[in-house]
Amino acid sequence: MFLRTATIKSTNAYCDNMEQLRQELHAADAVVIGAGSGLSTSAGFTYTGERFEKYFGDFIKKYGFHDMYSGGFYPFETLEEHWAYWSRYIYINRYMDAPNPVYQNLLTLVQNKDYFVLTTNVDHCFQKAGFDKDRLFYTQGDYGLWQCSKPCHNKTYDNETIIRKMFAEQKDMKIPSELVPHCPVCGAPMSMNLRADNTFVEDEGWHDAAGRYKDFIRNHESLCVLYLELGVGGNTPVIIKYPFWRMTCQNPKSSYACINLSEAYCPKEIQKRAICITGDIGDVLKNLFM
Repeated sequence: MFLRTATIKSTNAYCDNMEQLRQELHAADAVVIGAGSGLSTSAGFTYTGERFEKYFGDFIKKYGFHDMYSGGFYPFETLEEHWAYWSRYIYINRYMDAPNPVYQNLLTLVQNKDYFVLTTNVDHCFQKAGFDKDRLFYTQGDYGLWQCSKPCHNKTYDNETIIRKMFAEQKDMKIPSELVPHCPVCGAPMSMNLRADNTFVEDEGWHDAAGRYKDFIRNHESLCVLYLELGVGGNTPVIIKYPFWRMTCQNPKSSYACINLSEAYCPKEIQKRAICITGDIGDVLKNLFM
């Protein structure tokens, strides 16, 4: 619908955009939050630089990895080394708290509103910050879940206990062999429940959350809705960005807000009901309290 149309960056002053966003938040009957990786980056979950070097210095030295994400695709020779890398990856991004209270500040802004969260993030930061789990839809998986790598069945498994043991007991970049996870049904190696290919398991919980999100959208489609997009990039625009544009266009009572560190923009069709703010999400959310 919007692929061939020009996109517009806001020309309004920052303070004008902030005041408009405050007004839209206050007036909204409901807020639909669409969150991408930029939100967690603002919260301090960075995948390069000092944080990466602190926890993966030995892997960087051995393999020359430049960032945490790309290192996760490396074909390690053994499952013991694979899970040594991934247990660190999961532990610091799923079971450690984010350094900055960005998610907590976001919750403060919407907790008295009728809200729902759609996110491509897999770090569980929303639920850890206190968001209602029945108002969350993690479309791309969860660092805290395993699945059969084949997969032989559509079920996922919590990994916290074993991940903590892997993190604590690994030595020389390998975990003990007895900690390597295998499918309890077929015996195949377990893998992460992340949407990387067509083996991704959409389990019962995933479908329940998808249903709740669809119901929320349908029940509010003619009301005053703020579609609040936070840190969404260009990798998967069909999940959040394009649907938010479409729903804003279809509902004249709605408004669209985009906050992004690098570039915030919207199609010209919704420009009059859009707020585009280029800046750090954490700073913007804090300024909304002023």
